[in-house]
Amino acid sequence: MAPYMRLRQICLVAPQLAPVISDIAEIMGLSVCYRDGNVAKYGLENALLPVDTILLEVVAPFKDGTTAGRFIEKTGGRGGYMAIFCCNDPDERGRNANATGVRTANVIDHAPYHGVQLHPRDCRAAFIEFNHTEGSDDILGAYPPAGPDWQKFIRKDVTQALTAVEMQSPDPHGLAAHWGKIIGVAANSDAELKLPNATFRFVKGASEIMSGLEFRVADAARVLHAAREKGLAVAGNEFLLGGVTFRVHS
Repeated sequence: MAPYMRLRQICLVAPQLAPVISDIAEIMGLSVCYRDGNVAKYGLENALLPVDTILLEVVAPFKDGTTAGRFIEKTGGRGGYMAIFCCNDPDERGRNANATGVRTANVIDHAPYHGVQLHPRDCRAAFIEFNHTEGSDDILGAYPPAGPDWQKFIRKDVTQALTAVEMQSPDPHGLAAHWGKIIGVAANSDAELKLPNATFRFVKGASEIMSGLEFRVADAARVLHAAREKGLAVAGNEFLLGGVTFRVHS
């Protein structure tokens, strides 16, 4: 079987879900497809919105002592929390990561779904998770974390795709090489990891964070106007929301 690796989900973290979720939904023209009760055991609540076939998730802690809460304290709320990839064999990807000194933090086994989460300190910048849903290589197939009928909530009238993820580091080429080894996709000379459905772009920055998300939209001016209407500071084609920079292009 040929290696299969796609970006499946981006997870942001916020002190509370409101108004982040409603702001994302209204500005970007997206719909919430699911709120997963299973994350309550981690002291979290969440909501997921499909951007075509990539899920955008926001999690928020509702009690003290959560990993997400510590992440907010450490970063001041700046930066994305997790990049989640679907692949043929999450365990194999986990073993490969372990061999390079990246520890496994958590294994999730809810058949037909199997996920391996790596330690954020070892990944640097953000959590990485690999997962596989048995019998669901189709990108529009079953994906339990997004609920039973997530596909029905895909909207493309405003936002058409999540095209790129921006990662910052004082050493962008070093971080790109590190993530490339973990994911199994070699970084190019521009410090980019190109997946079939999205690009990870590594840029110079003061700290190591997932700093931005890029979206292809039907009408960038309309989206930027909606962001201003919500009271967000818009600069050029971007605005800050949920701890990351949303960058839009038509």
